[in-house]
Amino acid sequence: MRMLLAALLLGWTVPAGAAAAPLLTSHLRIHDPWVVAEESGKSYWLFSKNDPAVTGDKRLGIMAYASGDLAHWQRPRLVFALPEGNWANDGGWAPEVHRWKGRWYLFATFHNEKAAIGPATNRPLYRRATLLAVADRIDGPYTLIHGGEPPTAAGDMTLDGTLHVDAAGKPWMVYAHEWMQTGVGTVEAMPLKGDLSPAGKPRLLFRANEADWVVGQKQPEGDTGYVTDGPELFRTRTGTLLMLWSSWGKDGYVQAQARSKSGTLAGPWEQLGPLVERDSGHGMIFRAFDGKLMMVLHRPFKRAIAKFYEMRDAGDRIEVVREAVELDGEAYPTHGCPMGVDDAGC
Repeated sequence: MRMLLAALLLGWTVPAGAAAAPLLTSHLRIHDPWVVAEESGKSYWLFSKNDPAVTGDKRLGIMAYASGDLAHWQRPRLVFALPEGNWANDGGWAPEVHRWKGRWYLFATFHNEKAAIGPATNRPLYRRATLLAVADRIDGPYTLIHGGEPPTAAGDMTLDGTLHVDAAGKPWMVYAHEWMQTGVGTVEAMPLKGDLSPAGKPRLLFRANEADWVVGQKQPEGDTGYVTDGPELFRTRTGTLLMLWSSWGKDGYVQAQARSKSGTLAGPWEQLGPLVERDSGHGMIFRAFDGKLMMVLHRPFKRAIAKFYEMRDAGDRIEVVREAVELDGEAYPTHGCPMGVDDAGC
C-alpha cells in the first residue's frame, strides 16, 4: 500500500492490479543497476537502459522503476529520451542519478559506431562517452545539458561516468577509459565546474592490470584487453575513500573494491580484491530506509537481474554481510538463467 500511495503522489499512472501483483525483482532484466533511495517520497528508484518491451516506448533512453521495499516494483516508464540530432545514436548504458545543487542529474553512456575517432588501431574506434542531463524531479523528464556534449574529449572512448564530490565540495566525474582504445583500461577523473562542465584535464587513477585478480581477455585482433568498468566512490564512516569497480576474473565478471591511501582521488589506489565473483558486477552502494548499507549489482552478465547484498562499513573497506535473497528469491544460479528457468526458456 505504501508503494502504491507513493506512486500516486509522484504522479505515476498505476496499472490495474499493480497493488496486488506488482513486478518482482526477479522479473526485471537489469544491466548496470542504479538505485536511489529518495527520502521525501520514501521510494526506491531503479534506473536502467530503456527496454521498449516493458515501457512501450521505442525511443532510445533511460527508464526507471519505483518501489517501496526493493522487492516489488511498479511498471517502468521512460524518464529520458535521447533527442534526435545528437552525435550519439545508441547506448544508454550505466545510468546514474545524482543530487547536485538542488536538482537531479542523470549520467548515462551513449555511442555512435559511425563516428570514427583516431588514432588508427587494429580495431574500429568510435565516439563513446557519458552524457549529462538534468531534471527537477527524480522521475524526470531529464534534459541534456551542455548541448549534448560530454565532459570528456571527443577523441577519448570512455564510459560509465559517475559524480564524486570531494571534501572541498568540488565535483568530479570519475569514469572508465575504454580498453578498446588503450589496450589496458584505466579509471580516470575529470575535474568539473559547478555547472558540471569540464574544469581541467583528466587524471589517471589506476590501470586495470594493477589488480592481481584481473584476467585479460584475448581479442580477435590478436591482442589482450584489460577491462575497467563501473567505478563508483564511497566514503566510509572513518573517512576512507573507496571505489567499487569491475573487470573480468578467472570465473567471469567480478565486483571489486579499491582504496585510496591518501583519502582523495589522487590516491595512490590500492586494490583490495573481489567482493562478489561468479559473473557479478557493476555494483553501487546505497543506504536503505531502515539504515542498512546495501549494494546492488547485476548477475549473470547475460540476461542479468539486479542482485542485492547487505553490506558492512568496516571503516577501511566494505564487506558483504549476506546476499539478500528475500528480495529476489534467487541465490547463485547454476547457469545463465534465473532459478526455475531452463536454458531454452532464457
